[in-house]
Amino acid sequence: MGGRTLHFHLAGINNQNFIMRDRETGTWWQQVSGLAILGPLKGQSLEPMPWDEVTFALFRAEHPLAGVLLPAKEYEEEYEPADWEKDVAELPTVGEADPKDPLQPRDLVVGVASGTEARAYRWTDLDPKSPIADAVGGTPVLILLHPDGRSLRCFDRRLDGGTIELFLRPASNPPILIDGETGSEWDFGGLAIAGPLGGKRLGRIQCLKDYWFDWKAYHPGTDVHGVQPSK
Repeated sequence: MGGRTLHFHLAGINNQNFIMRDRETGTWWQQVSGLAILGPLKGQSLEPMPWDEVTFALFRAEHPLAGVLLPAKEYEEEYEPADWEKDVAELPTVGEADPKDPLQPRDLVVGVASGTEARAYRWTDLDPKSPIADAVGGTPVLILLHPDGRSLRCFDRRLDGGTIELFLRPASNPPILIDGETGSEWDFGGLAIAGPLGGKRLGRIQCLKDYWFDWKAYHPGTDVHGVQPSK
């Protein structure tokens, strides 16, 4: 940030989101957005980096030589227990529930933001057999859940000036997508591995698996896929 490297530590929790404070300036930052919310750097944002939320089995298959972060033995007693999410799920959320809200506060969603628009996809609507093709903020997207039921990636369907339609090859695991125009085959990483488009790669779109109450707090104009807006 501004030509220097900042070092962060936990400052607090706000609506179950990590708030971090940098050592160099004392500025407070939001985990979910990377936005500085208090202090000398207020209003600036950390540049996001692409990330994956996938199973270790999938990560290891794609990156067999990758390292793994191990616990620090000197701090093991300070770590949260393995079932910490169960305790967090019982904590109250901030804000009153809207009776017109189509989802419950702790419903899991996959959120996608593009331009000035945002959309949430209910986790229960995702099916490894049926990728969701949609458009958010003018960007044609593909929401693809792995057959493991946990790993998920989102792609931009624009390629070489056009938009491609992709269909899942039935019973393929790992999943193989077929594009309707050329019959090329695409893997779970968005790479064309066979056919006329072999070697091409779809652009990744960052998507976030999150609780509904959290996603809508930071994307107040979001809608929900498949749900008509309330009048």
